[in-house]
Amino acid sequence: MTKILHLDSSPRGQHSVSGRLAGEFIGAWQAAHPDDEVVYRNLGRNPISHIDESWIMAAFTPPAQHTPDLTAAIQLSNVLIEELLECDRYVFSIPMYNLSVPSVFKAYIDQIVRVNCTFKVTENGYEGLVNGKKMLVITARGGIYADNSPMADFDFQAPYLRAIFNLIGVTDISFIHADGLSMGEEARDRRLNRVQDEISALLESW
Repeated sequence: MTKILHLDSSPRGQHSVSGRLAGEFIGAWQAAHPDDEVVYRNLGRNPISHIDESWIMAAFTPPAQHTPDLTAAIQLSNVLIEELLECDRYVFSIPMYNLSVPSVFKAYIDQIVRVNCTFKVTENGYEGLVNGKKMLVITARGGIYADNSPMADFDFQAPYLRAIFNLIGVTDISFIHADGLSMGEEARDRRLNRVQDEISALLESW
C-alpha cells in the first residue's frame, strides 16, 4: 500500500485550477489503486503558522532540554515532518503568486526543512534524509515560463521547489504546469486540454 500526502495551497477552493487538477489526479489514482491511503491538507484554507523565535530556539536545542514552551513551539513541525516521512509520495497543488510560491506553502517548507530531521550538514555539505520518495507538483500560472519563453528567467517557483526538496533528499520530482491561464479563453482551454493529457500520461507511469 502506498501512502500519498496531498497538499493544496490555494485559498480559492473549487475555483482553484491547480487544486482541481490535483484533485482529478488523486481521484483517478485512487480509482486505480483503491488500497492506497491519501493524507490531505488544505494549506490555502487552513494556513499553518510561520516559524518564530521560539521555534528557532527549539529547533537548535536538544529535545531533552526543551522547556514546555519550546516543546509547544516545535510541536507542529514535528507532526508535519512525521507525516512527510511516513508518506511515500507527494502531490502538491501550488499556484504561482508573484513569480514564486504562496506564503502558506513557504510556511510549510519552513516547518519541514529542519536540520537533523529532514537534512543534516556534513563535511561534504547538505545531506537529505527524506529519501526514496516521489513528488508531483501541479502549478497554475497566468503567464508562460517555459525554458524557451521570454519569461523563463522570471520563474522562481519551479527552480526553488526543486532545489529545496532536493536539499532534503526528494529528487524524483515531476511538474505539470497549467500555464498561460490569463492569455485569453482559447489559449486557456487549449493549455488545460494539454494538461489533462499530461496528467493521463503520468498516471500510467507514476
